[in-house]
Amino acid sequence: MKLPRVQFFRKRSIWPRKMLQILFLALIALISINHTLIKNGSGLPFLENVSLHAICPFGGVETLAQLLMTGELIQKIRVSAVFLLGLVMILSVLFGPVFCGWICPLGTIQEWLGKLGRQWLGAKRYNHFVPASLDALLRYTRYIVLAWVLYATIMSARLVFQEYDPYFALFHFWTGEAAAPALLILEATLLLSFFVERPWCKYACPFGALLGLSNLIRIFTIRRHEDTCRHRGDACSTLCPMNIDISQKTVIRDHQCITCLECTSEGCCPVKETVFLGTGGRP
Repeated sequence: MKLPRVQFFRKRSIWPRKMLQILFLALIALISINHTLIKNGSGLPFLENVSLHAICPFGGVETLAQLLMTGELIQKIRVSAVFLLGLVMILSVLFGPVFCGWICPLGTIQEWLGKLGRQWLGAKRYNHFVPASLDALLRYTRYIVLAWVLYATIMSARLVFQEYDPYFALFHFWTGEAAAPALLILEATLLLSFFVERPWCKYACPFGALLGLSNLIRIFTIRRHEDTCRHRGDACSTLCPMNIDISQKTVIRDHQCITCLECTSEGCCPVKETVFLGTGGRP
């Protein structure tokens, strides 16, 4: 018996995602700049106590073991990070890693640089430099990074990853707080973004690795209706930022999917109700 399906985000431009990306990038930049201004005796007083550590959900991951074992948070982490982690995980169970595709400022910056790279190299060449066999292997390195971050943080009870975190470096490169390794990783990430879309997200982000697991259990998935798919150049696969072969799947549960929904837009698939975000029976 075929179950009914619920469908969202029918063929249209994903403008809400673009707006949210700009909003969160501006918000994080404002908080970071204000943090510097406060130190110099100016800035917005109502944001005085807000820091990147207080609003970063990955901080909740880093401090979770310490919190469960001792009831205390790792230095610099605020309890708000734990609550934000819970919210992000709920959203991920429902819709997958929407934090990665809709909110994360570092992901947004990589994506914008990728648009320049795509115009320069062309859609067929851009984001297809890494051989498929090597790419498939590299995609699991972020789980190694995640395991190392958790182990090192638990053993040292401090924010080890801050010294290597390109996200932290992106919003602290002018303050002197960002460590040299983090700055180098940020520079490499931005440079590679001209050739490979979201290189940090694909191959190294520990939070992306954790959220990527939600694709295995998420309630609302990206689906492709095989009967109406025309396979015209496999645009949905070619333009997928995470190189997922959407044109060969009916339900996308790849651990790399970031729910950006670009494959559901008219730019990728002009056929109505062919690629969509929904739930229910097999499309």
